[in-house]
Amino acid sequence: MPLSRRSFLRNSFRFALGSSLAQAQSRRPNILFFIADDWSSRHASFFGVPWLKTPNFDRVAREGVVFTNTFTSNPKCSPSRATILTGRNSWQTREAINHYSIFPPDFPVYPQILADNGYHVGLTGKGWGPGEFKVTGWKHNPAGPSYNSKTYQPPYKGMAANDYAANFEDFLARRKAAQPFCFWLGSQEPHRFYEEGSGLRAGKQLADVKLPGYWPDQNLIKSDLLDYALEVESNDRHLGRVLAALEQAGELDDTMIVVTSDHGMPFPRVKGQIYEEGFHIPLAVRYGKHIQPGRVIDDIINTRDFAPTFLELAGLKPPSSMTGKSFLDVLKSGKSGIVDASRDAMIIAKERHDIGRPNDAGYPVRAIRTHQWLYIRNYLPDVWPAGMPETGYRDVDDSPTKTFLLSRFDDYYKLNFGKRPHEELYRISSDPDCLQNLARNLDHALVLRELRSRLESTLRQEGDPRFNGNASFFDTIQYTGPRPHAYENFIRNQ
Repeated sequence: MPLSRRSFLRNSFRFALGSSLAQAQSRRPNILFFIADDWSSRHASFFGVPWLKTPNFDRVAREGVVFTNTFTSNPKCSPSRATILTGRNSWQTREAINHYSIFPPDFPVYPQILADNGYHVGLTGKGWGPGEFKVTGWKHNPAGPSYNSKTYQPPYKGMAANDYAANFEDFLARRKAAQPFCFWLGSQEPHRFYEEGSGLRAGKQLADVKLPGYWPDQNLIKSDLLDYALEVESNDRHLGRVLAALEQAGELDDTMIVVTSDHGMPFPRVKGQIYEEGFHIPLAVRYGKHIQPGRVIDDIINTRDFAPTFLELAGLKPPSSMTGKSFLDVLKSGKSGIVDASRDAMIIAKERHDIGRPNDAGYPVRAIRTHQWLYIRNYLPDVWPAGMPETGYRDVDDSPTKTFLLSRFDDYYKLNFGKRPHEELYRISSDPDCLQNLARNLDHALVLRELRSRLESTLRQEGDPRFNGNASFFDTIQYTGPRPHAYENFIRNQ
């Protein structure tokens, strides 16, 4: 017997509803990777810092999961971002271990893998860089095709005119219906320069700022930090607009939102340096009802773990080139504290960052960070770690703080610019500022030996050229950036 028109419409509606539900259930999740430029690990109001307000990061942390022990394997922009994209440790990225170098074509990157598997992929702001990627065959930044047409008038000098949130909305508008997306939002804040004194003029208070032990208690430095805080807050406002755009699109709870940084703040003894504040980065992850919110996880996470995590989330198997380990299981565990006891250490590496030495030579360092300890191996202890004095210590960003510290030939000067011993050992649990080197303390000889052995065996196992007889490779990597501070130019202009 033929169906009545009402029965036909009712059954058609049920079929359409069932199909849409099945489609929704089978849809792959979206990924929003929100990475700041030079933002230190605990500089958010979520952590009780009184001199800045980050309500949107706080929301992601409150409605998601906070990771307290997340680290970059190289505390400089392009080397750190290379580890994120390739899922490899810094010494495993060939030329990309150095700042202002090329992006080698040897390794697949997670955005391209997702694009090849149906994802709508894009980038606004700072992706991989600074450096050259087109010379190795890339048609666009390895982090994705750029969406940068939308601009705005930033509130302070030094802030980028990129309207990150508007460019994200433009990206969303260009995807196909129901297409999953992966977007890299690379804020250029709080990278220097800053509008000097802007923090005080905005009403921030010097009395709220507590300085780390490697700086003297000076109002000039506190004011510099308040200027930095304004850029952190600007970054947070863009995050808030992005969250609103996701809500408006109905995609908020089906998007894994990852908020982090590439390394620590652009101040002496932090950015570019192998001390705790330089390579310890913030990480908060929100993923709607897919994870239990309100948790704090203490497992050690490495930047090379991001790529395999994103690929596993998308239902893809990470390529064998990726040596990082997905932390999706930790994220979905519902647990707090230490979830995976095997995540108990990570390794940091540095070769050449910015120029300023003869022949653009680097300052090689390797280090291992556990829950309690930081062991550092400086391979050239007779070389200035922050660059040559006569060229202005180019591995430290220019700033009022730097100028002030350079005017003092005292212990603070030595802590920030002085030469370092062959080995350093710090008990991070009680000395996060890395002020008491215990490497020559006989009470800690066993710890020193164990960490040294673990560092060396891991580096050999994972193919570090510095441990397999090919350390000279690092001296062959060409510098691709501007050269006003090159040592040869300095000598020529004297």
